[in-house]
Amino acid sequence: MNVEKLIEIIGADFYTGVPDSQLKELCNYLMARYGIDSKHHIIAANEGNCTALAAGYHLSTGKVPVVYMQNSGEGNIINPVASLLSQKVYAIPMIFIIGWRGEPGVHDEPQHIYQGEVTIKLLDDMDIDSYVIGKETTDEEVFTKMEEFKELLSKGKNVAFVVRKGALTVDSTNENYSIEYKNNHTMLREEIIRHITKISGKDPIISTTGKASRELFEIREADKKSHKYDFLTVGSMGHSSSIALGVAIHKPGVKVWCIDGDGAALMHMGAMAVIGAQKPKNLIHIVINNGAHETVGGMPTVAESIDMISIAKACGYVNVKKVENYDNLDKALEEAKSLNELCFIEVTCAIGSRADLGRPTTTALENKINFMDYLNSIPN
Repeated sequence: MNVEKLIEIIGADFYTGVPDSQLKELCNYLMARYGIDSKHHIIAANEGNCTALAAGYHLSTGKVPVVYMQNSGEGNIINPVASLLSQKVYAIPMIFIIGWRGEPGVHDEPQHIYQGEVTIKLLDDMDIDSYVIGKETTDEEVFTKMEEFKELLSKGKNVAFVVRKGALTVDSTNENYSIEYKNNHTMLREEIIRHITKISGKDPIISTTGKASRELFEIREADKKSHKYDFLTVGSMGHSSSIALGVAIHKPGVKVWCIDGDGAALMHMGAMAVIGAQKPKNLIHIVINNGAHETVGGMPTVAESIDMISIAKACGYVNVKKVENYDNLDKALEEAKSLNELCFIEVTCAIGSRADLGRPTTTALENKINFMDYLNSIPN
């Protein structure tokens, strides 16, 4: 289905969401049409944030907003949907557009498999009426369903369009729909991670979801090094730093490194306050900041417009650095490794990765077992 036609049928004038590769055509259309005009489009920190933001839009205008997300974000919307939007509470109507990763029968990565299985069930459990858009879905079918949805929305109910892989299309002749996201930074994420692995040595690393973990895996392969040192957080976006905190507290005799991304750090930024309050002396938290949700298409985050260093300091991190070149990166990494205090390093980064970047060839369960075995071999 053409994304412009979908937007026309829905008829909304406010969109907020977290980018998804399955909704790339929608995301690029919104960026081309609205950019980051906050009156019409806001890329938020997480899906619960989007839902509450959209509720505020409805309260102030009386209109129905649209929230877009990957199906992994359903977990983040359960609380506001059940305790804020519900007909049994405030009856705030909302349209969700959800990319269906891990749809049963469609090959996908392991972190999406179970989420894909329960996508429709979760919507049913939240009393959200849903309609699946596939490659063969016609404009007329979506129009008819939207007319039905309007009746439900008028009663304060929520509805959802669940989008299958490849279902959305764009006008290939319109250059506005082909957006190249970039910044002015020069360091490459894969090379940054390579520097981290050289200096961290045999210390355990917890890496965030997306391309960072894929690059870490391939670096170990290229260097013929064991993967046992690394926990790849292939799903659960925004929680790598909390996993690292749990490891650091219970393995105080070893340095624990967390390779985080700006989008992930923003998604659950409260974790930084908890880490700062605990002050584990053996934790090094590195945020690679390219100001983009690169793994799912490159749409911008707000990370380049905020002061991550001041936030880390305010949260209680002890040693805080920002680096913009490889020499200063190495100095910061070496210093953090030598110190006996909680460290935070923000590393500015270009947008982009190798076209032939692969995926881990071991299973998530194998990764967990090997990592746990390695941690258990380290004295507390």
